Amino acid sequence: MFLTKRNAFLLAFLVNQAVAQTKPAPFVPSREYLKIAFRRAEMLDSTARKSVYKTTVSANWNPDGYSFWYVNRLAGDKQEYIYVDPGRGIKREAFDAGKIAKVLSELEGKRVLQDRLNIDEMYFLEGGSNLQLKNKGKWYLIDLTDYSFVEAKLPGGERYKDSRPLQYSRPRWEDPKRDSVSADQKWVALVKDGNVFLKEKNGTEVKQLSTDGTAAIPYDALSWAPDGKTIVAWKVDERKEKEVHLLLSSVSGTTRAQLKSRPYAQPGDEFTSYEMNLFSPETRSHIKPSVEKIDFFGAPELHWRNASSRYFTYEKVDRGHQRFRVIEVDALTGKSRNIIDEQTPTFIYEQRIYTHYLPKTAEIVWISEKDGWRHIYLIDERTGKQKQQITRGNWVVRGIDSVDAKKREIWFRASGMNPDEDPYLIHYYRIGFDGKNLINLTPEKGTHLVRYSPDRKYFIDTYSLINVAPVTELKRTSDGRVIMRLETADLRDLEKLGVKAPVPFSAKGRDSKTEIYGIACFPTSFDPDKTYPVIENIYAGPQDSYVRKDYSAYSEMQSLADAGFIVVQIDGMGTANRSKAFHDVCWKNLADAGFPDRILWMKALAAKYPQADISRVGAYGTSAGGQNAAGALLFQSDFYKAAVASCGCHDNRIDKQWWNEQWMGYPVGPHYDQQSNISNAQKLRGDLMLIVGEVDENVPPESTYRFADALIKANKDFDFLMIPGMGHSDGGTYGRRRKRDFFLKHLHHVDIPNRDESKELSVSGR
Repeated sequence: MFLTKRNAFLLAFLVNQAVAQTKPAPFVPSREYLKIAFRRAEMLDSTARKSVYKTTVSANWNPDGYSFWYVNRLAGDKQEYIYVDPGRGIKREAFDAGKIAKVLSELEGKRVLQDRLNIDEMYFLEGGSNLQLKNKGKWYLIDLTDYSFVEAKLPGGERYKDSRPLQYSRPRWEDPKRDSVSADQKWVALVKDGNVFLKEKNGTEVKQLSTDGTAAIPYDALSWAPDGKTIVAWKVDERKEKEVHLLLSSVSGTTRAQLKSRPYAQPGDEFTSYEMNLFSPETRSHIKPSVEKIDFFGAPELHWRNASSRYFTYEKVDRGHQRFRVIEVDALTGKSRNIIDEQTPTFIYEQRIYTHYLPKTAEIVWISEKDGWRHIYLIDERTGKQKQQITRGNWVVRGIDSVDAKKREIWFRASGMNPDEDPYLIHYYRIGFDGKNLINLTPEKGTHLVRYSPDRKYFIDTYSLINVAPVTELKRTSDGRVIMRLETADLRDLEKLGVKAPVPFSAKGRDSKTEIYGIACFPTSFDPDKTYPVIENIYAGPQDSYVRKDYSAYSEMQSLADAGFIVVQIDGMGTANRSKAFHDVCWKNLADAGFPDRILWMKALAAKYPQADISRVGAYGTSAGGQNAAGALLFQSDFYKAAVASCGCHDNRIDKQWWNEQWMGYPVGPHYDQQSNISNAQKLRGDLMLIVGEVDENVPPESTYRFADALIKANKDFDFLMIPGMGHSDGGTYGRRRKRDFFLKHLHHVDIPNRDESKELSVSGR
């Protein structure tokens, strides 16, 4: 057929019609849909998390050190008690619950149900044949062969706790002491009239060691060498911390508002400084070592090489977070040298500095990112030279669980070692000081949480994924071998509620190489033939990563999704737990907030799931997330259209010093102003809601008030919710409801049914 202009136009029209019919249409929640969704959300908020059982095992270890018991919470608030003996491979019901209920009923003087025993403190003895439990403050010994009982004392005290993995250590700072007693308990160093004095502990004669102390700049932190030959004293130039103020408007018992003031250091504020001084009690000599003043944090803990040594070390973090040192001082001469001297053009994450001192071998176990990834190093304390890089590779050490100096082994947590996994999943390992004999104690796919037996011969490993229910296994620490499976989570009641699990998703970031990870929550009544607005739950604080990796039965994200949205969460560049380069994106650049990665991730999600309508994108967040959510409409308004910002740090000069200088640097420069939401208020495009708690003691409320003031002066429209009496929060139940309604109004453009209407409806039939 000859294609005339008319026929060509008709063909194009028919093709466009066909495409329009196959393209998902926007989902528009009706009032009836929303009434049911609101009521269902209220119901699930209180019931969903209680509908999952056997998700964890909290072991209670018995006096033998290796057997233990735990309790499972079951449907209907019922309980079951389990006894485990790893050595004999036994897992069984801990006792006859009916007979124990009779014993407890007699002790209580009232009926106790066998499936609700509510026993918190008990121990099994004699291989599990005897039970000792506490009731009304008294301990009873029960013979489990006949369930006879007598009052008894608890042998050995309450000492049978599991061995929990340690958290990151950081430089340790001593509390200033005016009086310090020598190791042999004979002498006391003390401060009087700003100077250092010495006297016998039980004597009255006082000898003056310093003369340069004053009331304005006194000596105020003293400590002795182990051998008693040196007193280390710090001359303290104190700076009073400036205050911030809160106005409490709704205080019961008075018609007046109350002012609450407290110290609160902000970026650029001055700090108290500490100058090291050394005194010899024998010669009364006074030496000022060749070291800088401590002008950041307090007087540091001293590490003496041994009891008779004249050498000690201490740690110093320079203000600005770009230099960390372990400094050695010769107490006899005052000479010093750097044992560890780490410097970086960006930042050293001070809160995750880890050092462990091994005085018998004069070694230091140290974690550093100096090769671009967080790894463990062994340092010779005498020479300052690196003896061994213990771990290496394109993965991250997440923490040290223990250091075994005798076996020369380190037990640690790490993520990213398995190339076929999400790099944030945590596994547990053991390795030698020489970097050899690496053992993966938790090879199963998932993110793991481990608890050790008191003697660390066994451990309990719970692992899961965000969409895969937890499994808990008992393992042997020598080789990680599974002894028995303890529990698999029971999700049957949750499945009856129809709750959907989050969907993990990843996509390439701004460099087209690095994988960015996140999750998406879809509506329970998801219709693949409809499109839904996308809302990002955003928090770009550089101190951690935030997308949950372990199993979650229900969340606010899912509750919001069920109102008719696709709700996502993403860890963009600038957050922690990846490479140093990944993290460095945040340096003096918090306004970036990983937005380029987040936007690419959502575009990739929409390519895979065309139901995600990225022409209607919102964001919400709290604290640093509040700063990010508002920043989305200031700096990325071509993509984000609506935002709810709760108690945001809208200007990094207003927030706490230690957090903001860590990432924005010191001294405070023009970049603080350039990245301030307040300074950029005139750039607002889109619909914004601000929420703030009146008594926020984390981020001063004036951060939000000043942002609101700047928006008003720029003639910008926005919603504002201040909640009297509330602290650092997203607004609580009321604030979350207002947030949901705000997004329904501005992304769905629908009228919101009032709460009374939705309460009248049952959730049945949805």
